[in-house]
Amino acid sequence: MTAATLMDPNPKVVHPEDSIITGIELIMKYRFRRLPVVDKDWIFQGVFGVSCLLRLALPKAVVMEDGLENIHFVRESLSDLRRRLQEVENEPISMCMRQESTQIPPDFPLLETLRELYLARASLPVVDPDSGKLLGIISYFDAGEKIMAAKV
Repeated sequence: MTAATLMDPNPKVVHPEDSIITGIELIMKYRFRRLPVVDKDWIFQGVFGVSCLLRLALPKAVVMEDGLENIHFVRESLSDLRRRLQEVENEPISMCMRQESTQIPPDFPLLETLRELYLARASLPVVDPDSGKLLGIISYFDAGEKIMAAKV
């Protein structure tokens, strides 16, 4: 058995030029931690996820390198956080995607796939090593569903 056994071959995706609000809406609607980013030919570009959303919502002094470590004196409301997101929600996802995401080929062995899923602590893109095309996604839910459905 391989990674292809576990993957969802029809994942929700976003494109680098899609707006950040499009990514936010998908993440919130489906409760994803992150989404694969693909170009028009489905070539895997990276991931867009909740860590980016938090970084955009938090004050810059909190998330910048060598920023504030002690923030107990900063007073922010949910409205302040929302306002910060509104300022960038029409910007392209490319400004916030991570390109160095772990990816696996479809023929990756099952146990190694599950180990990578465990180590990544987020969904894994399954990418064709020759073309770079996204073939599917493996989430904890996908893996759990297949394991629980297996005959003993």
